[in-house]
Amino acid sequence: MPQFNIRLDDETKDRLERLAVATGRSKTFYATEAIIQYLDEYEDYFIAKDALAEFTQSNDAAVDLDDIDWPA
Repeated sequence: MPQFNIRLDDETKDRLERLAVATGRSKTFYATEAIIQYLDEYEDYFIAKDALAEFTQSNDAAVDLDDIDWPA
């Protein structure tokens, strides 16, 4: 697996080390999880932003939420 080096301020490094020690997980585990969560959230944000821009430019009529037949 490729490696990736980052620089952290002392406070963030200490927090990461304390969390790793307290939970028995590695610092790498938590850094990887944090990056994955960040990417997931920002990818979703940009998908939504682009979809809204596309809808706004389409001049399509909006559908009221009360008019949607939601599955049970």
